Amino acid sequence: MYKKHFELTHLPFSIAPDPRYLYMSDQHREALAHLVYGVTTDGGFVLLTGEVGAGKTTICRCLLEQVPEETDIAFIINPRVTVDELLASICDEIGVRYPEGTTSNKVFIDRINDYLLDAHARGRKTVVVIEEAQNLSAEVLEQVRLLTNLETNERKLLQIIMLGQPELRDMLARPDLQQLSQRITARYHLSPLSEKEVDPYVAHRLAVAGVSKRLFSPPAIRLLYRLSGGVPRLINLLCDRALLGAYVQDKSGVTRSTLRKAAAEVFGRSPLFKNWSPLRMALVIMLVISCGAALAVFYARGAFTALVPVSQMPAVSTRPTPAVQPPPAQKLDTLERPVGLSQKQSRQDAYSALMSSWGLATGMGEIDEACRAIQQKGMQCLDSTGTLDMLRRLNRPAMLKLQDDKGKEYYGTLTAMNAETALVHVGSEKRNVPVSEIEKYWFGDFTMVWRVPEEYRGAIKPGDRGPAVQWLAAQFAAREGSEPARRPTQIYDAGLLKQVKRFQVTEGIKPDGIVGPLTIMRLNASSKDGSPSLSAGDGNS
Repeated sequence: MYKKHFELTHLPFSIAPDPRYLYMSDQHREALAHLVYGVTTDGGFVLLTGEVGAGKTTICRCLLEQVPEETDIAFIINPRVTVDELLASICDEIGVRYPEGTTSNKVFIDRINDYLLDAHARGRKTVVVIEEAQNLSAEVLEQVRLLTNLETNERKLLQIIMLGQPELRDMLARPDLQQLSQRITARYHLSPLSEKEVDPYVAHRLAVAGVSKRLFSPPAIRLLYRLSGGVPRLINLLCDRALLGAYVQDKSGVTRSTLRKAAAEVFGRSPLFKNWSPLRMALVIMLVISCGAALAVFYARGAFTALVPVSQMPAVSTRPTPAVQPPPAQKLDTLERPVGLSQKQSRQDAYSALMSSWGLATGMGEIDEACRAIQQKGMQCLDSTGTLDMLRRLNRPAMLKLQDDKGKEYYGTLTAMNAETALVHVGSEKRNVPVSEIEKYWFGDFTMVWRVPEEYRGAIKPGDRGPAVQWLAAQFAAREGSEPARRPTQIYDAGLLKQVKRFQVTEGIKPDGIVGPLTIMRLNASSKDGSPSLSAGDGNS
């Protein structure tokens, strides 16, 4: 209903587990890395737990988009089953036939084993995904464990991914399930988003849906965190209803008042008391009123002074106590657009600051012209989108496209950053700002300069051959501390692809196995090639 009003291409806050909308916070990235590791090894179990609505299913969908094409997936979405029902469901999912009316576990297991051996011979892998696994009975969990006994001399024939709520971890800690717990090769617990992650989460989903301008005011974002507790599903429900409310009121964005009204609709009453009964609310209100009246009488009668005899009161010094002066707080700037600074001038000033951070001349005309000129020096410009965490990882100065409270664009260049503050060049000014200021005004678009390896001639893809592949293999050998191969790798093969994807996942880069600028920049992050870094920038304190 509100898509056209806000110029959206899709509904950004659907609660469906769409991998396109997965916001890669630090913990989501780590969770995905654990799953990728578990699936790419030959272990039996991978475990992902988290609160309801934390994003477990979305991460799993993202994982399944990255598994090789020769992988067969079986989804078990109703875990309240008996042993024979579970085995029948697995057979149905992977296309294994069995006699109608079969209730014998042995028949099911024999058919599954035959299928897995045939799939292995054909070079295929089978993965079973069990959602809401905390609802599995101990008997069914034991049968799940026994399924992973199906193996050859070299590898397990069946991989099992279990998604569940926190109580699943408690179940697996029980002595009778110790054997199953010991077979888990990768496990991760997903917590809600932190307060700092809510704003970029909302901005990410809006950007995927086609809108880069700010639709939620900073006060609304802060309230959103309080209302949702950082749980992605609650954030989605509240944002969806708030956008609908803003549309009905013909507003261009969501304010605190709009969000409060949306929360009242979502939760039915104030979300702070959404689990309280009317009787409980009435009793608490009466108790507060009674306590307030009693305290008023207590103070009026001087009851507090009567509690302790005067003779037992400590002596009071008549000397004046000097006021303790707090240390002067560091004065920080804001990222507000300077008065009178045009978009064109801000872009020119920002790109000049970007080039200066690399020690490059700034009088090379427009940025596009400058980016062509620096190619002769073995460098290139990169236009991309990302998060503040990505900028920290890339650790290079970046020209940021900013947006003020009225939705007007301007530019600044980030040249230094630590955990709390950052140095940003805006117009002719250098501003030392809290990192939270960047999160207010920046929605993900940035430009960087990066140093290009001599062997690089374009994106390195699986199946490629030549010096670029040799360089790539040498980079990973150096990272793992292994000796360079006597015969350098000549082809981008499956082994190298696995290394690249795992690296990309841990670095928050799309794990497509294609080695482009972002992957190369992270591979070269620790090299001493004279490139400027955010962590070593001047003036940031």
